[in-house]
Amino acid sequence: MSDTELAYIKASAPRRVIGAGAMVGLGAMMLYLAFAAPPENPFWLVFLIGCGLFALWVSQVLWQSTARKLILTEDALMDDQGVLVAKLDQIEKVDRGAFAMKPSNGFVIFLKEPLPRAWYPGLWWRIGKRVAVGGVTSGGETKPVADIITLKISKVLED
Repeated sequence: MSDTELAYIKASAPRRVIGAGAMVGLGAMMLYLAFAAPPENPFWLVFLIGCGLFALWVSQVLWQSTARKLILTEDALMDDQGVLVAKLDQIEKVDRGAFAMKPSNGFVIFLKEPLPRAWYPGLWWRIGKRVAVGGVTSGGETKPVADIITLKISKVLED
């Protein structure tokens, strides 16, 4: 694989703080509600505590995953720790449309063959043939990456 960096996507510090902070706030409010005014039904108490703890866990995972940086090279989209998001020759199409099922400020990649599931909240996720990039990322960084990928796969199709 080529190591030439064409573009990158990185979540800015304010976006990371807002994203993780929103999840911490949600988790804290649910736990506060569970203990300050516990519901009479024990099911709802367990539900509130479980959802609150889950939100706190997601905030930690989001904080860790958004510390990573996605790098587009000549051959692939990967993160700065070497985790492969998608090889360019395996990409069928890229969708950035207004009605695409995509993260905020992001885009969706459709692959030719399914890859194992992966989840890095706020940055990217992959289920089967669908890869979604975005979340707490800047649209100014994700749009050029999507455009470069689109150009590269259109050149491959023309050849």
